[in-house]
Amino acid sequence: MVPEPSRQVLTRHRAAVLGKPIAHSMSPVLHRAAYEARGMTDWSYDIRECDAASLRDLVSGLGPTWRGLSLTRPLKEEALLIADSASDVALRTGAVNTLIHVGRGWHGENTDIIGIREALRDAGIMAGAVPRAVVIGSGATARSALAALADLEVAEVVFVVRKDMRASTLAQARDHGFRVVVLGEAEGAAAVLETPLVISTIPAGTADSLAGAMAELGVAADAATTGRVLLDVVYAGWPTELAATAAAYGARIVPGIEMLIHQGAAQFQLMTGSPAPLEVMRRAGRAALLR
Repeated sequence: MVPEPSRQVLTRHRAAVLGKPIAHSMSPVLHRAAYEARGMTDWSYDIRECDAASLRDLVSGLGPTWRGLSLTRPLKEEALLIADSASDVALRTGAVNTLIHVGRGWHGENTDIIGIREALRDAGIMAGAVPRAVVIGSGATARSALAALADLEVAEVVFVVRKDMRASTLAQARDHGFRVVVLGEAEGAAAVLETPLVISTIPAGTADSLAGAMAELGVAADAATTGRVLLDVVYAGWPTELAATAAAYGARIVPGIEMLIHQGAAQFQLMTGSPAPLEVMRRAGRAALLR
């Protein structure tokens, strides 16, 4: 084992994942595996807890060795506000999950869209194959889901929300040209069971009541839509109640680690300028999920 001080001297390029809570993050597993596969011994990837109010000060205090930051809840909207520049897709979704150190400033990107789209493609969802999808939630990740669904040529989106629908997300859905339906959890439970594609974008535990409502419907698995896919962006504490309930009714479940792998691979390339070793990251992420 190399002593900590020596390791710090060798580190010329630094990256980290920020959020609150953040201890559960598997991003370090993915990025460190990629560094090892590429022989990038002078790169490090760490975890830093940070809330939205502290993000600007933290980022402004980072030195020239810093190359990139991965951002999770609750930082994706705040990150867009503090970025010195941002990609078109980040501006369109109003969310940044990646900050890249460029010169003296920070550039914002959104790789969640890639993560969602590619995880769904791996599950067999091709462009034009699904006319209707359910999106659970209406926050920053839901807006990334909308962009992915637009790439997949979905025509209608049903939002299932616990409280009020966010106006910015509704506006983006209409900008994409989707036909839009907004349902509460009571009505939404049936839509989740009957719709070919469902994406849950909400944190762990917050879909438990929806899962309960689904179970109360008592729909037989063979009565639900065949070939259904549910992507739940949660990956810690797997499986979620929502995933377990949907699986009991015959849905194919895509765990959030699959999205994380693809969005992390895109982040790796943005931060390092090198192609990501996707299969290495996939093996590392899936293995970590089983521990």
